[in-house]
Amino acid sequence: MKIPFDLGTARFCFVWCVLTFYGGIDAANAQQTPFPYNLTDSTKNQEMSEAMRRVFDNHPSPLNPENELYSQFKYTKLKGFDYGGKDGTVTRRDPSKILFENGKYYVWYTKRHTVVPPIGWNRAAEATDEIPSTDWDLADIWFATSTDGFTWEEQGIAVKRPPKPQPGWRAVATPDILKFKGKYYLYYQSFVEASGLRGDYCPIGMAYSDSPNGPWKVVNKEVLPTGSKGAWDQFAVQDPTPLVHDGKIYMYYKSAFNRPGTVWSGIGLAIADNPLGPFKRHPLNPVQNSGHEICFFPYKEGVASLVIRDGPEHFTIQYAEDWVNFKVVAITEMMPIGPNAFIPDAFLDNGNGRGITWGISHFRNVRGVNGRTYSELARFDCDLSLDVHDPEMKEHNNLWPPEDYYRWGLSQSQRERIEKTSHNLIENHN
Repeated sequence: MKIPFDLGTARFCFVWCVLTFYGGIDAANAQQTPFPYNLTDSTKNQEMSEAMRRVFDNHPSPLNPENELYSQFKYTKLKGFDYGGKDGTVTRRDPSKILFENGKYYVWYTKRHTVVPPIGWNRAAEATDEIPSTDWDLADIWFATSTDGFTWEEQGIAVKRPPKPQPGWRAVATPDILKFKGKYYLYYQSFVEASGLRGDYCPIGMAYSDSPNGPWKVVNKEVLPTGSKGAWDQFAVQDPTPLVHDGKIYMYYKSAFNRPGTVWSGIGLAIADNPLGPFKRHPLNPVQNSGHEICFFPYKEGVASLVIRDGPEHFTIQYAEDWVNFKVVAITEMMPIGPNAFIPDAFLDNGNGRGITWGISHFRNVRGVNGRTYSELARFDCDLSLDVHDPEMKEHNNLWPPEDYYRWGLSQSQRERIEKTSHNLIENHN
């Protein structure tokens, strides 16, 4: 059948098609609004990539200078500590939180003073009652005081190794302090064998006192034992870090797992009503997936932490409003090793944590005489505080001398591998 042709109808159809086509393009363009040059409060509501979404969901601000939980770190050599002949026989490391009591600052730390330097992790079987295997083997817990945080006066032993076979007879190390209802509690790693025999295996021990000056009464039990068989923390609970939240003791701790093979460190949480325990592990442990050395502090209604070394989220600052589920809120560099901080509100439990501005860490590779290394305590300063605004601490894109990069050059085996690859390529080409 022949369809009659109507010129007017054809023109109408043509115009309709054109308008529909370009109208569709305009509609599509209208839906694809470009990401704005200037951010506004409504920017976070538009569709965006996962990368940009993380900025708005995780970080207090997309700009480092405006992020209260972003900081660089600056270091100062401490005065007042004697390291003997710097031959590796004297070492200080792993400081506690810093308390301000009796008009001065207090800090507790691991100190080893042995007749010889450590012989090494791999030679632990040769360690004796006088020969240490590692930097923290045969160590005791000492304390020092200061009026300015830069010059310190060592006061003596706070907790010494108890008689065998009590927990900690081999070494007591890596302390942290808790003040709770007018009393003071020191938590620490309690070793019953030389580190390196089977790893770095230990539970958490504790001592308590009515005064930061002591004397300290050692509790002859494992306050936080290692985990059950097959659990991620079955061999060690380390770096005890107590805070007070909801009237309870929140104890964060580290454990290295995934043995044999590449070791992975995670952070756990155990909670108790009483400083003496019993501590109950949180069902979501580990609550952090990274961190060899840690520092936790109340921040606003939640808790923040420095996540240092080890794991996929190392060199980050993290925050958990509920004290359990942490988000990465900043990525930084040159973070302190083995740090703890001056945290005035660590035990106030007021839901208004103000953050930190300074603390003490350690350098564990200080080069002494004859190439021997040992650990020294050092001060770090930062701006992770709601009460301080220090633009210098927020600067980034620091440039390091080229020599610092070249110092980490290729090893001999890496050079040989690369040269072999190049040689094979040339041979195959010919």
